[in-house]
Amino acid sequence: MRLLIVSSTIHYRSKGALYAYAGYAREIEMWAELFSDVTIAAPLRTEPPPGDCVPFRRKNIGILPQKEVGGNSWVSKLKLLASTPGLLYDLSRAMREHDAVHVRCPGNLGLLGALVAPLLSKRIVAKYAGQWNGYPREPLTYRLQRRILASGYWRGPVTVYGNQGLRAPHVIPFFTSIMTERQVNRAFRAAQRKQQSPPLKILFVGRLSAAKNIDILLEALACLKKEQDEFFCSIVGEGPERGRLENLARSLRIAERVLFAGGLPYPEVLEHMEKSDILVLASETEGWPKAIVEAMTHGLVCVGSDCGIVPEILAGGRGVIVPVRDVDRLATALRDLLRRPEVLSQMGRAAAEWGRCYSLDRLRQALGELLKDKWGLPSGSLAVELRTESSGVLA
Repeated sequence: MRLLIVSSTIHYRSKGALYAYAGYAREIEMWAELFSDVTIAAPLRTEPPPGDCVPFRRKNIGILPQKEVGGNSWVSKLKLLASTPGLLYDLSRAMREHDAVHVRCPGNLGLLGALVAPLLSKRIVAKYAGQWNGYPREPLTYRLQRRILASGYWRGPVTVYGNQGLRAPHVIPFFTSIMTERQVNRAFRAAQRKQQSPPLKILFVGRLSAAKNIDILLEALACLKKEQDEFFCSIVGEGPERGRLENLARSLRIAERVLFAGGLPYPEVLEHMEKSDILVLASETEGWPKAIVEAMTHGLVCVGSDCGIVPEILAGGRGVIVPVRDVDRLATALRDLLRRPEVLSQMGRAAAEWGRCYSLDRLRQALGELLKDKWGLPSGSLAVELRTESSGVLA
């Protein structure tokens, strides 16, 4: 069975290989284990990829390049409007040539895919990777995409993060992960051995973008330094804000306590988690915060912002919630954890117990069962049905 994936994620072609950012690439590879052939309709740049990208490893993944459009300016919006007929034509033709369609939202191509897929394919499935319950100042098109996916017009399942705002029966709470069962088990063992010793080791993992509020983390660290608290912070990831953030760290006089590690291969990211005590991800908005869940599995205490599904994940003494862009509350939370090692240890153990339930292998099995049930596929049509390690295909 051939699957078309409609995505707004930027892909890269370099030295004969296809690249995308690591979390997305590993998830798409999981879809390629379920289907015999996968084509991604998405923007493609012919240039070396950023440091946080990895090559797709499966041979049954191809790409149908789409024009890269979008942006906040009026010129960008006009260009998108002018490109829409051509994009709709390309997507419609591709949908007719495939047996099933997976639309990934939110995004400009996701919106177009959500509009035409129900008209052209019998088997459709969507993923909404942002906050299903919305957030202040979000783009109008995000709300429109949720409206379409929640309506009776969209006839297939929609996977979302969290239980907030779910009314339609076909909108299903789900999760994501790129940690294998083996990596999860290793992380959990590391969590059992974890012992905190000075300095407090703080970690950020993610894209260095304005929405991640890394500037607030740096300002909170400056508050800790003023009170002579011992800490060291590693910031793992790349993005457009890196230069500004490095300058901010210098101006706050904490540069000697902050390492900008850049984009790292995934195994090295997990090594940083093994060696750290706290992860801070105080974003403006979050879908499924993979970095938080992965860090929890390693026994880190996570400090997250009060948005999306994050409060639900960190409830029950598994972590700490702070208001969005509140430097004082973030500094206070970090200071309390630093000065109360017994609370840090207790929260870390609770976090690891919860986080160990989420792996790529379990995601593959759960997704296979969902498609089999919602699409009415006959028993045995999903080769992944009873597997947790090796790959299978939809025949």
